[in-house]
Amino acid sequence: MKQRLFFLLLTVLLFPQFMGATNSSETLPLCNRLDTLLTDTLLARSEVGLIVYDLTDDTLLYSHQADKLYRPASIQKVMTAVTALKQLGPDHTFNTTLYHTGHITADSLLQGNLYIVGGFDPLVNRLDIEAFAQAVRHAGIRHIDGKLIGNASLKDSLKWGSGWCWDDRMPILTPLLSERTDSFLVHLRRSISAQGITLSDTIDTLVAQAPDSILHQIAVSRRPLTQIMDRMMKKSDNLHAEAVFYQLAAAQAKRPYATASDGAKMIHKLIKEVGHQPSHYRMADGSGVSLYNYLSPRLMMDVLKYAYRHTEIFRPLYLSLPIAGIDGTLKNRMKKTAAYRRVRAKTGTLTGVISLAGYAETANKHTLAFVIINQNTLQPRQARAWQDKVCEAICLTGSQD
Repeated sequence: MKQRLFFLLLTVLLFPQFMGATNSSETLPLCNRLDTLLTDTLLARSEVGLIVYDLTDDTLLYSHQADKLYRPASIQKVMTAVTALKQLGPDHTFNTTLYHTGHITADSLLQGNLYIVGGFDPLVNRLDIEAFAQAVRHAGIRHIDGKLIGNASLKDSLKWGSGWCWDDRMPILTPLLSERTDSFLVHLRRSISAQGITLSDTIDTLVAQAPDSILHQIAVSRRPLTQIMDRMMKKSDNLHAEAVFYQLAAAQAKRPYATASDGAKMIHKLIKEVGHQPSHYRMADGSGVSLYNYLSPRLMMDVLKYAYRHTEIFRPLYLSLPIAGIDGTLKNRMKKTAAYRRVRAKTGTLTGVISLAGYAETANKHTLAFVIINQNTLQPRQARAWQDKVCEAICLTGSQD
């Protein structure tokens, strides 16, 4: 009898442990690891917002200060990318188009103007411009009795972003770009001259509206959104992010030119789509450079979840994200950890802000989404090392250790 009671008591005592091992072995170790990491001395003088979600099981695994507002830094580019993939579509192109007005005479004289419309393509280079000049020659034009006119009406005339610091080295924002500068018309004129074509007017003109006369297309350069987005995400290129942002703005604008406010309205549509109130957040630019941006880790998580559930968005987004230890801004991180190759995420860096948001593959082959925003930290290296430990803990979820 006593022996029976002993085994009964032993079963009662051990049963909860067996249940825990069966039902929560994947979540409790992760929670324990993350709770321990939150005691790090890094957080004695700074704070962090952190949220982890199991996309495979559709389950929230961990949340810490996830509803607080933070400056996102460059993980803002995730908001921009997902909005663009949803609102414009992965097949959207950045078009730079060359036209002429007037007509071409039998002796190869263009009695009119050359007219180039900028599409905010950040990858335009001299080879592209030379191709435009060659197209002018192929159109049968040898002399131009008119002007070389550039149209930059895709956006307003401001060449910087809202909330950008004046002393930062930031890209010039204009729809007519050439090798990341606003020298498109200078390079086009030189290339046209190199083709043996003469221009009677020596002064280039920049306008913000279409001409009254009829336009005849000569050539168009089309750059796919996915190509722009690749450098935007892998290298965290701010110019590429703003180019995408103003493509969104142009699609929203109800006037001849687009503004940052128009771009923000497009992101607001995504925020509503994922179940949040846009007035609770602040969207000022597409790159995350602005000090006016504010969002919560939970909002970013819901955007990552939304992307995951829409294949046409998730596939190009996932392919564009840096891979831990392999490429982009994560090339030199997490190499000797469980997160190596298993994390694809967007990094973010501003003074006082280190952020990381993306996806991870766990030891039990689940796909997780995570958002980490370290705020008020002046030790970026220490913050990144801490985030790498978080990623390692996430990737160990479901392991037997």
